[in-house]
Amino acid sequence: MTTVSALFPASSATPLPHWGVIRAQGEEAAKFLHGQLTQDFALLGDTQARLAAFCSAKGRMQASFVAFKRAADDLLLVLPRDVLPAVLKRLQMFVLRSKVRLSDASAEFGVWGLTAPTDAAPWGAAPWALSATDGGHVVSLYPAQGQARALRVAPADVPAPAAEALPLDTWQWLEVMAGIAPVTTPIVEAFVPQMLNYESVDGVNFKKGCYPGQEVVARSQFRGTLKRRAYLLQAEAPLTVGQDVFQAADAEQPCGTVAAAAPNPAGGWNAIASLRTDAAAAGDLHAGAADGQALSLLPLPYPLRDDI
Repeated sequence: MTTVSALFPASSATPLPHWGVIRAQGEEAAKFLHGQLTQDFALLGDTQARLAAFCSAKGRMQASFVAFKRAADDLLLVLPRDVLPAVLKRLQMFVLRSKVRLSDASAEFGVWGLTAPTDAAPWGAAPWALSATDGGHVVSLYPAQGQARALRVAPADVPAPAAEALPLDTWQWLEVMAGIAPVTTPIVEAFVPQMLNYESVDGVNFKKGCYPGQEVVARSQFRGTLKRRAYLLQAEAPLTVGQDVFQAADAEQPCGTVAAAAPNPAGGWNAIASLRTDAAAAGDLHAGAADGQALSLLPLPYPLRDDI
């Protein structure tokens, strides 16, 4: 497979119009988010960002965010734009007397994807490291295909990053190859966080206090074996988010769901799919039907954690 480092060897950047921003302002902004999301915001520092999920009472993910503090009373939640209006409305229902104001700040901030060779990235190497730069903030992401990756979030009037242009399709492919699927409209409330491996990429904190769905998420982790996990897939033809995945021996019941997909610059398609672990182990997977196009499994780019 051709690597992106071979296609685009220089540091590069692309605007991400499919990402939006929710802004939480007020003296209790961090406390409010701490009580609603799967991650710890009470102890969030100035050099850290968080991957977090917003779950239903049944523990199903309604949204996922990359979140960080601009100041003690000013936090930004970066998320797919297609789910933003519904998520913002839902979060506002829980504000009650909390001293926090939530707003859609997508027009106020520009979101960019940055890449660089892993040995030459100017931002922090550890995923979810946060740095202030050029009037905005840069969040280090999980790498993919030999490329370090980051999100730059800056006020809309801050100039674009000084870097080579990267095609949006290539960035979206890197998002898939990093193995972390964001929650978009077709998969809202389809998965508990572990079904997308969020506990293995610092998206869930099992030591913090309660949040919606916390009991279900904790029970999934500590009582019995997880029966669904996220896997990387390769295919020849297009795949779509929300598409069923079947194991050839069972034509009646799908064994999984595509959670993210993008064309590979070298040809074919790649996807993240949440699959039953027994079906993934058996192999012979197909998209859309038991006799649909064949799917092959690729190694995950990070280890799954057994001890949380």
